[in-house]
Amino acid sequence: MARPPSPARVALGALAAAALCAASAYVTVPMPGSPVPISLQTLAVLAAGFIAGPAGGLLALGIYLGAGAAGLPVLADGAAGVEVMLGPSAGYLMGFVVAVPLTWLVAEQARGWPRALGVTLGALVGHTAILGLGVAWLVLRLGVSRQIAIDTGALPFVVGGLVKSLALGALVAAGEAIAQRRR
Repeated sequence: MARPPSPARVALGALAAAALCAASAYVTVPMPGSPVPISLQTLAVLAAGFIAGPAGGLLALGIYLGAGAAGLPVLADGAAGVEVMLGPSAGYLMGFVVAVPLTWLVAEQARGWPRALGVTLGALVGHTAILGLGVAWLVLRLGVSRQIAIDTGALPFVVGGLVKSLALGALVAAGEAIAQRRR
C-alpha cells in the first residue's frame, strides 16, 4: 500500500495546481451570446485533483479562488474581484470545487479499467457538474430562462468539455506510465 503524500508535497502540488489554474484562465475564446468564454480552466481545474490529489486539489482551488477574490487577475481573461466571482461565472466557479473530488472519485472507482478511460469518464462527470452548476446559477440567481441558460451557458461548452476530458485522460495515463517506469 502506498504511503500518503507528505503535507509538504500536498502543499507544493496545490501551489503548482493553483498556478496552472491561473495560467489556464488566460487561454480563452469568447463565445458570442454567452456570458462566459471557453477557456482551458476546466482542464486545469480537473487536473488539479490528479496533480495534488483530491485534498490538495481542493486546497489549490482555495488558493486560486482566494487569489481571484483578493483582486489578483487570475480568473478568465484576467478578471478579478468578488463582484466578478458573484457574476455570471459564479456557478461555474462553484462547479470547480464540486468537480475536483468528483472527478477523482469517479476515476478511482474505475480502477481496473484502462487508466485513460477512467480519468476521461471522471473528467466528463466533472465537466457535467461544472456546466450544471453554471446553468443553475444563471437560472436561479441571475434570472435567465432555463432554455437560454442551457443554450448559452452549457451547449457551447460540450464539445470543448469532451475534448478536454479526453486530453486529461491521456495526460494522466501518460504521466502515470512515466512515473511507473521511473520506479
